Amino acid sequence: MGTGQSRRRPVRISAPSRADALLREFTELIGGPLGRKTSPGTIDPGTFTVERVLILLTTTAAVLAALIRNPCRVEGWLGPDRYYMACHSQWPDAFEALGDGASFLQLGHSALTGAFAGVTAHLVPAGTTLRYYDLHSVLAVAAWLVTVYATVRMTNRRPWDAAMVAVAPMIVLTGFLGWDLWAVMFAALGMLGFARGSFVLAGIFLGLGTAAAGYPLLIFAAVSLLARRTRLFRGAALTGTVLAATWLAANLPFALYDPRGWTTHVAEALTAEAGPSSVWFAYNSMIARVGGWEMSAATTTVLAAVAFTLLGVGIAALALMAPRRPRLAQLALLLVGALILTGKEYSPQYALWLVPLVALAYPKWRTFLTWQLFEAAHWWALMMYLAQEASGGDQQNNIDLPYYLLAVMGHMLATAYIMYRVIEGIIDPRQDPVRRLDIDDPQGGPFDHAPDHRRSGRRHVASIGTRVRLSRPAPEPKDHP
Repeated sequence: MGTGQSRRRPVRISAPSRADALLREFTELIGGPLGRKTSPGTIDPGTFTVERVLILLTTTAAVLAALIRNPCRVEGWLGPDRYYMACHSQWPDAFEALGDGASFLQLGHSALTGAFAGVTAHLVPAGTTLRYYDLHSVLAVAAWLVTVYATVRMTNRRPWDAAMVAVAPMIVLTGFLGWDLWAVMFAALGMLGFARGSFVLAGIFLGLGTAAAGYPLLIFAAVSLLARRTRLFRGAALTGTVLAATWLAANLPFALYDPRGWTTHVAEALTAEAGPSSVWFAYNSMIARVGGWEMSAATTTVLAAVAFTLLGVGIAALALMAPRRPRLAQLALLLVGALILTGKEYSPQYALWLVPLVALAYPKWRTFLTWQLFEAAHWWALMMYLAQEASGGDQQNNIDLPYYLLAVMGHMLATAYIMYRVIEGIIDPRQDPVRRLDIDDPQGGPFDHAPDHRRSGRRHVASIGTRVRLSRPAPEPKDHP
């Protein structure tokens, strides 16, 4: 090596005990934040690498999730106890319906999810609901681990942010409720593929996620906005083309096999009444108590579409006009959050959609845990409310409508607050905990460190600043509380 060349040093990664205000306070019990002589990324961690620790954390959280649902696993999923003990799951109900002759399109889920439920039903003997549940539990944990892996691979110098996905309380509480973890896994893999420039794989995984739950299409919408902002269209166009082809390939066989069932399933999704925990359900429930005008299903569908469109237009304007180009995860979180806030239906497991996006867009533990606390409170309130509505359980164990709606408002305000902090980081990048030193957009793929163009058409070089090539590690930046 020539004397004029500097030796390349290991990349120093962020240590949460130093970088996060909340975790820094907790480390006082064990001697304070991580010291310089154990600096991650520059010191060999030995056996306990980041990935291995995250696997241990995820496995521990999965065991806790299984224990929480063990009462239903022992006693069954019948009667009000499944709600009171908060161990309700859609898997046993689906298995029973399939056993009674229902088609997978009649399960009330997407065709891809229904087909997955049907295929796995053939892997266990008829009438063995417990085996079916256990099989789905194992597959859900596998999807959880893959999601953690995909997240950590997109975090650049902040791999510990993926711990939010590994130990998220809402995954512990609702990861075994339905099939949403598979959609979350597909979305995370799609984002990872795009971040690495594998646009075909990105399109395949985002297409599968869209076929499973719909919301990963909004991640592609965020990609499209950034393509317009940077004028780099090739990756977005290829991803979108493969996404559309994958979605079509996932749905076309079912549409051809049972066209009436497929169209009926789609029509029912558009004409259904507002589901519990949505803002529209909250309005109808409260107005019914005072004898006011309740919105019909058609009115709710139109208003929900209008509300989401307005929020989407606002997010698009922010993406194209912000002083500095937003990061992909930031825009994806805003779009998915807008869908959650305005949608006709909301189920607690929909919070899983946001967990990896929060870890990538705004990885601050105080904000993350506060949001998760409100989501968990909503989950318990919904279980007690459903116990009263579905089974008429003991009145002293039920929750009255106003208190349940307070929990719904709490979850919505917590989600809106996360979105507000992300918007704050877009308008003022100094408030973004990710954009430090020379980090721009770790999930952006071709957009990372790309030239920036404002909506007016004038070239605007983003205030990335000089890409400093330090000969020694820079001091660890401290996040704002």
